[in-house]
Amino acid sequence: MAQAGWDSLTIDMQHGTADYADLLTLLPIIEKAGAAPLVRVPWLDEAIIMRALDAGALGIIAPMIESAEDARRLVSACLYPPQGTRSFGPTRARLARGDTYADTANAEVLPIAMIETRAAVESIESILAVPGLGGIYVGPADLSLSYGFAPGFDREEPEILKVLDDILAHCISAGLPCGLHCGSSIYAARMARRGFSLLTVSSDARVLESGAKTIVSSFGSACGEFCLPDTKNVGKSTAY
Repeated sequence: MAQAGWDSLTIDMQHGTADYADLLTLLPIIEKAGAAPLVRVPWLDEAIIMRALDAGALGIIAPMIESAEDARRLVSACLYPPQGTRSFGPTRARLARGDTYADTANAEVLPIAMIETRAAVESIESILAVPGLGGIYVGPADLSLSYGFAPGFDREEPEILKVLDDILAHCISAGLPCGLHCGSSIYAARMARRGFSLLTVSSDARVLESGAKTIVSSFGSACGEFCLPDTKNVGKSTAY
């Protein structure tokens, strides 16, 4: 994944299986490949945010930000004093970026707030006004649930599309990037043309599934009937 040319890769600690030990392994690989290493933390928890940053994350995506106070807590957890309350001890981050890390971290780290509820949408202006916030990232599945729709990506409902456009317009007005979690590259391209600038195009699981299906399909097409298994003789010495 890191070698594929992505601008950034996000390690998902919220709905994914990654833990802190995984961060220590994965973040250096992502950074060495030239992609920006981001981490979605499981919740707005200052201790978890600190550890993810100490491990080398350059951006923190925090879920379920619903108010300006939530956004202030996120920013504060990401920044060293006097701008924030992050404790100093960047173990892996300092090894990777040198002894000047403390001098540059506040300017480099991106605190990104996930907007994924009706309450968050209603508070979007005050959230965007929080000093130090690096951007917004929309979670369409939970957002859809909040508006009474089934969860999922790549929304087409006019009501949800209007909400997305409203969030985007507020971000543009505030001069901050607006991101969106997408389920396909085609939908992501549509949203990029709309103005979204931090787009999740796919996931490692989706890439593996898609790649595996493509290989199986192309192999079957190339072999034709010669490769079809004799299902009547499963378990016996069978020619394929």
